Amino acid sequence: MAAPKSPSTKPHMDPLFTGLLGLGLMFALIALHVPIGVAMGVAGLVGCGFIIGWEPALSLLSTEPSSALGSLSLAVVPLFLLMGNFAHAGGLSTELYRVAGAFFGHRPGGLAISTVLGCAGFGAVCGSSVATAATMSRIALPEMLSHRYGQGFAAATIATGGTLGIIIPPSVILVLYGVLTENSITALFVASVIPGLLTVVFYMAAVSAYARLAPDQAPVGPRTDWAARMATVRECWAVVLLALAVGAGIYSGMFTVNEAASVGATFAFFIALVRKRLTKARFIESIRDTVTSTALIFVIIIGASVFSYFVTLSGMPQAVVEGIEKLGVSSLMVIIMLQVMYLIAGAIFDEIAAMVITLPFVYPLIIGLGYDPLWWGVVNVVLISMGMIIPPIGINVFVVQSMATHIPLMSIYRGITPFVLADVARLAVITLFPALCTWLPKVTGWS
Repeated sequence: MAAPKSPSTKPHMDPLFTGLLGLGLMFALIALHVPIGVAMGVAGLVGCGFIIGWEPALSLLSTEPSSALGSLSLAVVPLFLLMGNFAHAGGLSTELYRVAGAFFGHRPGGLAISTVLGCAGFGAVCGSSVATAATMSRIALPEMLSHRYGQGFAAATIATGGTLGIIIPPSVILVLYGVLTENSITALFVASVIPGLLTVVFYMAAVSAYARLAPDQAPVGPRTDWAARMATVRECWAVVLLALAVGAGIYSGMFTVNEAASVGATFAFFIALVRKRLTKARFIESIRDTVTSTALIFVIIIGASVFSYFVTLSGMPQAVVEGIEKLGVSSLMVIIMLQVMYLIAGAIFDEIAAMVITLPFVYPLIIGLGYDPLWWGVVNVVLISMGMIIPPIGINVFVVQSMATHIPLMSIYRGITPFVLADVARLAVITLFPALCTWLPKVTGWS
């Protein structure tokens, strides 16, 4: 981040006190429904003005936007979003669900397991939790309801499966974490592979256990013969091709992350085009959705950069570290306290806002305690994903319910219960065994 000019005036008040006022101003603006990025930018700008003077503070309005817009690392964001939109237009999400259903539909909770696997597959070509939940709501919910699944459990499965969109790499939120903390994006993707697969296994186990305890909520479906299964696999060639183009390219070192995103977006475009599903209207819709999402993300990033600079100037991160050290609690207890905070933040804000608001305070603390930044990046995403389904808010629950208004919110929250238990178990495992995140980057040379 580019530093502003030297201050032309002396600080007007104590920086730490100014930092607290700036934090209060940010939350007040958010409470007034000012967009997150704008609220962070305004609070950061005003705070910097009081600490270093208005002339150097106002220079942030030119340095931060130009820095964000000129960042090669951030160029990957619109490319991955475009890939996801083209993949949806090309029908890849439907194929993933059909393949999973053919192999697992006859098992207890088989369609719910298929939904989890479909979400994981689409998350690998989408990178967004909300987009994954919205897409799979259109595909999986009618199918599960037609097979007499409990409404709340069916909707809860999709809301939970949607969180895989930010855990399974490539993940837009991991890209942002890497950019904002100056960590390798590829290393973060590699670090999230094992936790991502672990998440899928835990969710499948939760579905199987719930289906056996409440068989009326997840009836067994008809068995598909092997000929039909192989037919669905053959139809799924486009998904395999896209996954190989992106995943194998990144992890083999053949492509940079930006190049892999470009190749993925191009492949997804031609797949949709060859299938004659990319009509003019869908093409325009894909471009419009990509541009809109990219603009929102960049506004948040610019605002977060200004606010992060202000927070650093105020000395709040150091004050937080010193305050926790004086408490005399163990490092594990600090991590647990942060985890509770993130669960609350994830329930209130969307995944990007929950991360960028907290990183200026939390990241220096994590590094100061000696924890691996790759491990914390994965834990950070896991915590935010959990917050997206936990009552009383849970943004993914609202996304699914908005697409199925006949299903009561309380019914979905009850259906979430087995997945929350699975999430708690998964979080405990990743917290107690950091090697699940750090081992693969080390052995592959990406750490």
